Amino acid sequence: MATTTASDGTTLYYEDTGSGLPIVFVHEYAGDCRAWEPQVRYLSRNYRCITFNARGYPPSGVPKDEAAYSQDAVRDDVIAVMNAAGIDRAHVVGHSMGAYTTLHVGLAYPQRCLSLTVAGCGWGSNPETRAESVKLAEGIAKMFLDEGIESAGAKYADFGMRQQYKNKDPRGWREFEAWMKQHSALGHANTMLGLQLRRPTLWDLKDRLKTMQVPTLVIVGDEDESCLDGSVLLKRVIPGAGLLVMPRAGHTINSEEPAAFNQALVDFFIAVEHRRWLAHRQPGFDVPH
Repeated sequence: MATTTASDGTTLYYEDTGSGLPIVFVHEYAGDCRAWEPQVRYLSRNYRCITFNARGYPPSGVPKDEAAYSQDAVRDDVIAVMNAAGIDRAHVVGHSMGAYTTLHVGLAYPQRCLSLTVAGCGWGSNPETRAESVKLAEGIAKMFLDEGIESAGAKYADFGMRQQYKNKDPRGWREFEAWMKQHSALGHANTMLGLQLRRPTLWDLKDRLKTMQVPTLVIVGDEDESCLDGSVLLKRVIPGAGLLVMPRAGHTINSEEPAAFNQALVDFFIAVEHRRWLAHRQPGFDVPH
C-alpha cells in the first residue's frame, strides 16, 4: 500500500503485489482497486500487479471541482502511479471507464505500454444512443448528490447491466454492492459530470485509434448491450486489436467470469511478450518488446 501525488496535487492510492513484468489495472466507475482482486490473486504469481484508486475514490483524493476529473487528468494519473512505482513499461488493463482511460494512455504514451486490454468499453459512445446516455449520466450524478452514497450506491449496483453478475454470483455481487457504498458520493458525481460526460466518444477517437501501434485485446460480454458496438468498432479500427466476446456475460466481466478473463489475459500477455500476437498477418506491424 502506498500513495503518490498527481500533477495537480491529488493523492493517488495504489497497491503493489507480486514480481515480474508489470501489469497496471485501471478500474471502472463502480469499482476501485479491490475490483481487480480475482486478477491480482492469480496473476501476481508470475507478474507484478499494480492496482490503484482513481481520483474521487477514497483513500485517493476527492477534488471538489468537477473540472479536475478530465480524461487527460485521469490518463496522466496512470502514468503518475507508474512513475511512483518505478515502472517504465507495463501491460495496461482497463475495465469500462478504466478501459477508456487505458485507450488514452495508449494514444498519448505508447512507449509506456507493453499492451492494452480494453474490457467492457463503449458505454455512452454510440451516436445512435448518445442523447439518451447523456440524460442518464446527468441523472446518475444527481442521484449521488441528492441521495448520498448508501442509497445511490445500492441503486447503481443493482442497475440492469449488473444483473448477470448478481444472478451468477450473488455472494460476489453483494460484496461489490458493499464496496460501492463505501465510495464518495461527491467523487461519483464529479466523475460522471467531469469525465464520463465530457470524454471523447469512441467514434470521436476513430482516426486517432487507426494510428495506435500497441497490441490491444478487446473483451466484451455478449449481453453487455451498451458496449458491444463500441467493442466491434475498436476491433475494426485499431491495427493491433483482437476481439474476445464472452458468451452469456454482462458488464462486470472481470468479476463475473474471472477464470476466463484471467486466462485470456495470460494468453494475450504471452503472445505479446514473445512477439507472436500478430504473427499471422501485417508483417509491418511493430510489436513492442
